[in-house]
Amino acid sequence: MKLDENTSAHTHDDCCSTKPDEHSKPNGHNHNHAHDHSHDHDHDHGDHSHGTEGDAGILKSRWMLWLSLAILAVFLTLTHIAKIELPRAVEISMMLVAYVLAGNKTVALAFRKASRGDFFNEFTLMTIATFGAFYIGEFSEGVAVMIFYEIGELFQDIAVSRSKRSIKALLDIRPDTVTVLRDEKPLQVTPDEVRIGEKILVKAGEKVALDGEMVSESGIFNTAALTGEPKPQIIEKGQKALAGMISIEKSVEIEVKALFKDSKLSRILEMVQEASARKAPTQLLISRLARVYTPAVFLLALLIVVVPALFVANYNFDQWLYRGMVFLVIACPCALTISIPLGYFGGIGLASRNGILVKGANFLDVITKIDTVVSDKTGTLTKGVFKVQKIETSIAKDDFVRIAASLESYSTHPVAKAVVAAAESAALTKPLDVEEIAGHGLKGTVEGKAVLAGNTKLLDKHLIKYPAGLASLVETLVVVAIDNSYAGYFLIADEIKEDAATAVAELKTLGISTIMLSGDKEAVVGKVAGELGITQSYGGLLPEDKVRIVQELKDQGKRIAFAGDGVNDAPVIALADAGIAMGALGSDATIETADIVIQNDQPSRIAAAVKIGKITKSVVYQNISLAMGVKIAVMVLGAGGVATLWEAVFADVGVALLAILNAYRIQGKKL
Repeated sequence: MKLDENTSAHTHDDCCSTKPDEHSKPNGHNHNHAHDHSHDHDHDHGDHSHGTEGDAGILKSRWMLWLSLAILAVFLTLTHIAKIELPRAVEISMMLVAYVLAGNKTVALAFRKASRGDFFNEFTLMTIATFGAFYIGEFSEGVAVMIFYEIGELFQDIAVSRSKRSIKALLDIRPDTVTVLRDEKPLQVTPDEVRIGEKILVKAGEKVALDGEMVSESGIFNTAALTGEPKPQIIEKGQKALAGMISIEKSVEIEVKALFKDSKLSRILEMVQEASARKAPTQLLISRLARVYTPAVFLLALLIVVVPALFVANYNFDQWLYRGMVFLVIACPCALTISIPLGYFGGIGLASRNGILVKGANFLDVITKIDTVVSDKTGTLTKGVFKVQKIETSIAKDDFVRIAASLESYSTHPVAKAVVAAAESAALTKPLDVEEIAGHGLKGTVEGKAVLAGNTKLLDKHLIKYPAGLASLVETLVVVAIDNSYAGYFLIADEIKEDAATAVAELKTLGISTIMLSGDKEAVVGKVAGELGITQSYGGLLPEDKVRIVQELKDQGKRIAFAGDGVNDAPVIALADAGIAMGALGSDATIETADIVIQNDQPSRIAAAVKIGKITKSVVYQNISLAMGVKIAVMVLGAGGVATLWEAVFADVGVALLAILNAYRIQGKKL
């Protein structure tokens, strides 16, 4: 699993800040959609360098903390083990240096937040508690509190950094330059310089940069960037050619009908950003309780210090201040800030071992609330590769396949390649007098025979009769005629993934319904849906249609996970509550936009992700209950004068260790 290559901005705000989470807005093409919402804060312990350095980068960035810990260790060794009584000035100097090294950023942030009117947060709590310890002369305890607190935050930073994949900017797959024909001369310009009505030249293998209308007689285009479907589309003169399509076999001329910023592909990229902005952040339980918990802690600590003065004989302010400081330290949710991300990290580790990459801890929480999985067809539930599924012929099958494959070997069309692949090791003959008839198929001579191979329109064009039942078949057909007589056909279709039906059944067992969307024709989509046991499906969709359908489902109160693999799926993946991308063959834009990536492209991993989310949520809630239970018990002891600052710190650290062990259990879970 890749780590986040960006500088971490993770902090402790998720447990104590009263400021609600804010979802970062996309910014041009440096869109960072899938960050962990529950750690979107402004406190930074340094440049953590979560890229190739990973955990080592975080540890190195905390050199001041390690130096502070070393000073405290030396001090405690001299005073408690060697029993050396240091001069008061030396003790104060050592502890002040150690405190500044460990807590400078926490204290600075506490004052910065206080200046903005935000007093009830973890940083202010820790600053007051440690300043109080210094005030009453407990220097080593004050330093220890800050050091252990920072070590706790180090655990949290490591956990969160591991929970993120590297998220690059959304890829803009539009060409940087375009060949425009001006005065019949080709000229290289940027796409935004091209005006409506001008003609552009698109060479074989190049992407169309702007929406327009075909001027050339015809062309074959890969339209996967827009439709997600692998089947190339033949576009004839006068028909629309859209930005993002790729000319497969020859140069074509297109008359521009829309400006660069208004192209279909530009709109897809905009929809990714708009959908991301509409995606609501998820807050964990502790974050929602923080508004009440933190001010209540401050009030109780104040009451512990002040109220006893009203009824306790021989009231000693320093004594009760100490108890108030102990209470504050215990109340500080350090164990919670460790136990929560470590619990999620355990879930992310389990997911990773099962071929699932999760881009943020909160998405494991989101996936448990999903009630509907909306899935793309091609490349998600099917393999996205054309293959001959059936051969029907009235002559010897080997001869039929050899003759048809010999003619189709002339073409680079994926459908033709599927026919050639069906011939396997057969010795093919070089076709003669081959003519490619746009939108119809091929005509040529093979082994002295006149052969036609293409769609039914090709046979109609040559007045050759064929079985009427062929028109009712929904899959792609290559119909073959030999010597002006119908000889048979190849039925070509995309293969359904081996575990697709299992995936749908497992999701149904979990109480999750499956809906299939596709850019493929309605009849094909309906047939695949029927084979998989999916009762609701839609075909013939463009990216905006998928976005519309998912938005309608969300408006009905559905919690949606969308699974897809093509660039065209990126907008709807961003809009869904949980976006899932097929990572092995999926487009970069879709993988970067998604919240969860299935590494091996197996749709059954979607149900596994839901199960892992439920396991993780259970362990996190156990950790919360454990931390709060111990915390309340020690707070009572602290208020009663039984617990010291040291005991408060170690109680918190002990709970953290138990939480780590509990989180580690997730790693061993079997799905």
